[in-house]
Amino acid sequence: MITSQRKIISDYLKNVASHPSAEKIYLEVRKILPRISKGTVYRNLKTLKENGEIQEISIGESRYDGNISSHAHYICQKCGRIFDIFEDCRNCKILKHKRTKVGKINQYQINFYGICKKCG
Repeated sequence: MITSQRKIISDYLKNVASHPSAEKIYLEVRKILPRISKGTVYRNLKTLKENGEIQEISIGESRYDGNISSHAHYICQKCGRIFDIFEDCRNCKILKHKRTKVGKINQYQINFYGICKKCG
């Protein structure tokens, strides 16, 4: 059963491309639900992740992505921004066919690290 709080958190994540932290999500969701607690936000993020409805990007402080399609992330080591990478990963033979010699790939999470064009 999806609660109205969980739906608002999920909708927020599906409509931003910034890969926010739990703290940022809490601050934004509070604008809609002023009485929501941090604990409620954290519990709902955990449930959404466990249900496969969002992705967690662990780079020290966890960040969240409402786009659960198969894609990689580019993480700028200077400003900390996270960018989605779709096109390059689709060309990889392993990821395209989702098979390796050891078995079928159900999902993946690939992070690339570098300095983004804005910071470089």
